[in-house]
Amino acid sequence: MTDRYIVATDGACKGNPGPAGWAWVGEDGHWAAGSIPVGTNNIGELMGLLKAIEDHPDVEHLVVQADSKYAIDTYTKWMDGHRRRGWKTSTGAPTKNIDLLEQLITARDARRAVGLPDVELEHVRGHSGHVLNAWADERAVRASEHAAKGVASAWSSLGGKELLDVSSAPKNGR
Repeated sequence: MTDRYIVATDGACKGNPGPAGWAWVGEDGHWAAGSIPVGTNNIGELMGLLKAIEDHPDVEHLVVQADSKYAIDTYTKWMDGHRRRGWKTSTGAPTKNIDLLEQLITARDARRAVGLPDVELEHVRGHSGHVLNAWADERAVRASEHAAKGVASAWSSLGGKELLDVSSAPKNGR
């Protein structure tokens, strides 16, 4: 079991809705990304968070850095309330992305079931020189470009892809 591990997550979309991508990038250069042929930026953001949690089941203190207040607030404040209200928002409107929220709740509850603390979420400013966020953005944008071909796929260093050098931002990083 690893003590503490930091990952940055991001989502990207070519049009909104449109071809979308998600990604997480860890402080050690491990990463994962995926393409969604039709999605939204928020779906990409939530998928990045979900996959970061699912891909690190043995990390005791998982710290997820995200530039999406939507993803952070959904996970920390809203998803349980939406479920309690029968998947309605506080205003009574239907909740969006229910399938992802259910998966996030399942991932969170799986951590709790084995005695792990909840994931710690930190907001970082996107496109502001944060190296891990820049890498997550680069991977998510690439995945959204792949999604534009109409293909749903996922790639990961955990599945044999090369690690990233996260000592500096990607060449096209913002």
